[in-house]
Amino acid sequence: MNSPREWLDLLPWRLGALVLVAAGIGGLLGQFWPALALCFGVIAAWQFWQLSRLLQLLRTQRRVPPPRGIGLFAQLTEQLHRRQHEARTRKRRLTTMLRAFRQAAASLPDAIVALDADDHRIEWFNEAAQRLLDLRYPGDLGRRLTRLETVPRVAEWLRGDAQEPLLDLPSPFHPGHRLTLRLLEYTPQQKLLVVRDVSKLMHLEQVRRDFVANVSHELRTPLTVVHGYLDMLDPDDMPDLAPMLREMRTQSLRMTQIVEDLLTISRLEAQERLPTERIVMRALLDTLQREARALSHGQHEIELVDTAGVNLAGSNKELHSAFSNLVSNAVRYTPAGGRVRLLFERTAGGGVRFAVEDTGHGIPAQHIPRITERFYRVSTSRSRESGGTGLGLSIVKHVLNLHGARLAIESEVGRGSTFACEFGPERVVERGAALSQFDED
Repeated sequence: MNSPREWLDLLPWRLGALVLVAAGIGGLLGQFWPALALCFGVIAAWQFWQLSRLLQLLRTQRRVPPPRGIGLFAQLTEQLHRRQHEARTRKRRLTTMLRAFRQAAASLPDAIVALDADDHRIEWFNEAAQRLLDLRYPGDLGRRLTRLETVPRVAEWLRGDAQEPLLDLPSPFHPGHRLTLRLLEYTPQQKLLVVRDVSKLMHLEQVRRDFVANVSHELRTPLTVVHGYLDMLDPDDMPDLAPMLREMRTQSLRMTQIVEDLLTISRLEAQERLPTERIVMRALLDTLQREARALSHGQHEIELVDTAGVNLAGSNKELHSAFSNLVSNAVRYTPAGGRVRLLFERTAGGGVRFAVEDTGHGIPAQHIPRITERFYRVSTSRSRESGGTGLGLSIVKHVLNLHGARLAIESEVGRGSTFACEFGPERVVERGAALSQFDED
């Protein structure tokens, strides 16, 4: 079979031969020009018919059959037939991949809902969404997540930027179940809502909390008895046992402090909100500065900078405890002759920021993400020498979470650290303004 190039080379000769034959017959019959015109008319009609047939196949999206014959249209038909075959092959491959992805998404244990990016209407959901969100196929396609959006926390979350996941939400569909929601940017026109049932995890977490609280509570009494008996033993009366008695007293006090901190964390974890009252920040800042100087014993430079000029709405007791933890950490971990700065300033978003800066040892970058975990220590020996329990920053984090605030940590080894408590504008109260709405009931 000749190649396409060979057919193209032969085509002019065939047409030329046809024209010569028509011209010869016309000359013999004495009708040269009519015969020549008839020849060209037949050629044009044949080409027009071929073109019409091909356009009809393309217009009806029918399958182009394999080419028959020779000529330009045969070559064009062959190219179209080949392109259609390749397109069908790609379509089958893409359909297979799409079916596999849909089956994978449908079998996920988390609820997956594809939403319209503008009005959050449902475009697709998997089987888990039918179970967790009580959706029905196909009736709920094109509708909004009405029952879910009636929950105030969800409505507020969706109206915001929804960058952070919505954690531990009571399910409006199944009493006793807890959900975690995450909204992902899928395409410019679509978003993915991922919903996970965390009921079992929350139950296990509650069991852990109860266990820690109960054990800590049970340890308090025997530790009190041990510490009481140790106080009755005077090391001066027993010089041989004096080092051991002093060490036992130190460790007993440390154990007591650990138990108290564990009970504090358990109490904070059990609370969903704290009582809100006016916090006169100037008085609290002065108290924190005095505590820092007392703990320093004149070995550090303690500086207070208050440029915010506002008060806070929150729990005075808990925030004092959190701020005091940060201040005491800064003093303990800063060598003698260093500087500790307490800053209270405004932020760009209308909130405020309480920060504690020190010129201490600094924290390696790999430890910063885990430093608020319970009992996590950057340097075990240094923490024990300073008298820390390893729970202070965990308490700070819990207190700030209950105030809708966050703890920001910046540190560089050899240059010091900055621990900042950042509060939103809803916690800011102008000094001298009417504060009755923030007074504790």
